[in-house]
This record gives sequence, structure tokens and C-alpha cells, in this order.
Amino acid sequence: MKRRSFLAAGAAALTSGRAAAQSAPAAGGQAKTLIYVPQANLASLDPVWTTALVTRNHAHLLWETLYGRDEKLDAKPQMLEGHLVEDGGLRWTMKLREGLGFHDGTPVLARDCVASIRRWMKRDPIGQTIEARMDELLATDDRTLVFRLKKPFSALPYALARTQPSPVIMPERLALTDPYKQVPEIIGSGPFRWVADEYVAGNRAVYARNDKYNPRPEPASFCAGGYRVHVDRVEWRIIPDAATAANALVNGEIDWLDAPLPDLLPMLRKSEGVRVEPVDIYGTLGAIRMNQLQGPTTNPAVRRAMLMAVDTVEVMTAVMGDDKSLFKAPVGFFLPGTPSFNDAGMEVMTKRHSAAEIREVLKAGGYNGERIVYLHPTDQTFYDAMSHVCVAAWQKVGLNIDAINTDWGTVVQRRTSREPLEKGGWSAFPSGFPAGEYRDPIFATNLRGNGLKAWFGWPDDPVVEGMRDRWMDSTDPAEQKRLDREIQARSFETVPFIPLGQYMPPAGTRKSLTGILKGAVPVFWNVRKG
Repeated sequence: MKRRSFLAAGAAALTSGRAAAQSAPAAGGQAKTLIYVPQANLASLDPVWTTALVTRNHAHLLWETLYGRDEKLDAKPQMLEGHLVEDGGLRWTMKLREGLGFHDGTPVLARDCVASIRRWMKRDPIGQTIEARMDELLATDDRTLVFRLKKPFSALPYALARTQPSPVIMPERLALTDPYKQVPEIIGSGPFRWVADEYVAGNRAVYARNDKYNPRPEPASFCAGGYRVHVDRVEWRIIPDAATAANALVNGEIDWLDAPLPDLLPMLRKSEGVRVEPVDIYGTLGAIRMNQLQGPTTNPAVRRAMLMAVDTVEVMTAVMGDDKSLFKAPVGFFLPGTPSFNDAGMEVMTKRHSAAEIREVLKAGGYNGERIVYLHPTDQTFYDAMSHVCVAAWQKVGLNIDAINTDWGTVVQRRTSREPLEKGGWSAFPSGFPAGEYRDPIFATNLRGNGLKAWFGWPDDPVVEGMRDRWMDSTDPAEQKRLDREIQARSFETVPFIPLGQYMPPAGTRKSLTGILKGAVPVFWNVRKG
């Protein structure tokens, strides 16, 4: 074997003790509680089972990953001391750092990591890519795990630092849960622990500081580095009414409002003691996902007509208001500023199509007014705005839209169904994907066409899968750029989802909060409450 590379954290990671793990409790013995209002109800608790944004954000308090992404989205060892890459990139040896323990008092072992990663691989398109290139994943001792690959995959650390869905490390007994069922218990190893007996769905979720947590020695940068906690509790309060939540922030009744309505931002900016600024600096790619197994949306002509009917600038204006600094539209399947960005096929997004033209596409494609079941989550501010604009546009061109007004938790549950529409199935729903992932064909996972293994909607497109494989195998930047264009052009033909635009809602926080880290997920370490 030839040594190819070695990354390691500083020697201090081996010697840092638990005594330096956390700051002291609040002065005078008074508990400090940070009160946060998420953008939607926390209905599902398992971050592997669902990709819901609110579940993703919840997960980062409780669980860790082998690697974490810093503010620039570069992957750094997190639960690891480092890794060794050998055999031309076919063998990765990873060693856990010392002092890692689960909230139930058991140590984190390599076999926990193996079981957790295997479960994640079954649900995440990137995980499926790794699994297809993998000969073996095993724990060789309590602190060492080894990936043996069939083909090199240089992006492995970046993949294992994913935030949605996240390859979180759970105890083996929980990680062995069927990946299509939610885990029965919430046990992580992160800087906060779950307070199960205070959880009230639709009302409150509580996270208590994990005093036994042993952080890395280096300063934190987003999801990388030392997760040092300076509050005793984080309480999530579910406040569906946006104005009520904003007033609670102004009055000091809450500390952090995740994504206030754009109409409320001027009032918040004028309020004494309130700060309005981006926390998620990469934002979200708004999207409409269609079902390609059941109903009229199995017809690519219907999906193309749905795309053609939507004015994405109008959608993003409804979502974020008239402040164009808060969104980008139209966008393609790779976002501006990312390595794979290109303009192939973009005329379908930039040109406005007449209703007559779209009806002709539907007629030629054989659409005869069949019912399209659209799941409209009215309690999710941004998805609600997207839905109103899109449904009106589709109805205007003659699509028979049956809009089901419901809550986001119900959408998260129902979108897993592969049943026909008349048996509780669905045709389309709004969603948001982490914008930073739409940088290349590997991580733009909802472009995948791997059928039943794909994300909800299950597109089956061997052509785009072949292009993606060739992109991963190529070492020629020119060939990769050519494939970027071909993949985007193909996606505008098949429409795996409708890219509605990139939006970057700011957060509202009390000025008494300091140390808030920016990145692609709101995180609660490093934050101090004055």
C-alpha cells in the first residue's frame, strides 16, 4: 500500500479533557434558556427518515457526523481525528477521536458509525452513490472504520458532512431500525440532549445542554470545530401565526425567529433590541416535486407544461417580497456561482409562454383533464406562498388541480405514499433543497433518475444516471462541463422537479444573542445570551 494522504486535527484533540468541554452554567445559578421559533412544526424527529428542513435543524442539536462543514462548506473531521487514504483512493481508514459518548451513557464506537452510515445510505441519493461504489464498510476496532471502494470517490468527506438528510451517528441498536421507519428513541452524542417528556407536537420541543459533551479544541465554524454551548436549554416554540411570532420577538418573549415573513421585516428592523440578518447564507432552492409513479404527472408533457406555466420571478416575489437581494430567479438545475452552473435549456425558464401554447403541449402529450392532487401546506410560510402562485398558474392553463390544504407534517407523511391518487396518493408538493448542494451532479441529488431509490417522486431516467456516472468518473474538467450542460438540458425535458428560485430569508434575533454562526443551517453552539 502507498500512503496517499493524511488529514488530522491538532494533537490537542487527543488530550483535551472534559473539564474544558463547556462554559460554566449561568452566573448566580440561574438557568439560561434560549427560545427559538422554527419556520414550521417539528412533526418528525428522525433526520434519516425525512428531509424536512425543520427536522434537519433539530438534528444538529442532538447528533454529530463524522465530518462537519465549515462556513465555506468545506468538509473537516468532526467526530474523527482524521483519515488515511490509500490504494489510489480505494481504501479510506477513519479513526474516531477520544471522548465521544451517547446521551444514554454508552461510548460511541466504530460499529455504531457503520450501522448509522449504512442506514443513511438506504435513504440518501449520495449514500446510494457511495454504496454502489463500495465493496465493504467495516469496523476494525472500537475506534476505526474502513471504507473499501470499487471506484474512487474523492468527495467522501463532503458527502459524510451532509446536512439534509444527514448521516448522523446513532447507537447501533437504533441505527439498525428499518430506514423506512422512524427510530423509536432519540439518542445522539451532540452538545444538546433531547428532553422527551417535554416534547409536545405542534407546541414545544426542548433541548438541554449535554454537560458530558467533549468538543473539539479548535474554534467552531458553522458545523465544524468545537461545539461549545453557553446556554442551559434551547426551547423551540411552535407559533404558526407569523405576526404573533414577530411581536413576541419585539417584546423579548422569544430570542430567535427563524424566518419572519418578508412583510414583517421593515417593522422588525425598526424595533429596538432586534437584529435582522442572514444566518443561512446559502439559502434554499424552492421546488415543486412531481410524482412519476402515479397519476397524470407520470406524463413528461404534463410536467413540462407545469414548468412552463410558472413565472418563477412571481413565485419568488410572493415568497420573499420585492427585495430582490433576498432571492434569485429564474435559476436552472445548477445555481449561479456553483461549479456546474450553465445556461443550457434556460430559455424554457426565461421565456414567458402563452396559455394557448401550454395547452397545445398538454394536448399533444395526451392530457385529458385528469385530476392532479397537489399537497398545499398552509402552515409553512414559504411553501404556502409558492403554492398559491403555482396552483393559480396551472389552473389558468387548464390543468385540473385538486389542491389539498393541509399542514406540513401531513405532507411529510403523505409524500412517502406510492399508492394511486384514489387511495391517498399525491401528484405534487412544494419543497426546499439546500441551495449549496446544487453545485454539481453528484450533490444535486434530486436530479437523480434511479427510480424507487430516488427521493419522493421516484423518477426513473437511466440516461441522466449514465451522464452522472460519467461525470463522477471523469478527471477532465472540459468533459465535466459538457456533461453539466447535457444533464441540465435533459432535466428540462424530463423535469424531475421545477426549480422555482433560490431564496435567502434573514432571521430575526434579539441583540442580546451573540456568537451566532453563519452557514447553511441554524446552529445553537457558540451562542451566548446576554
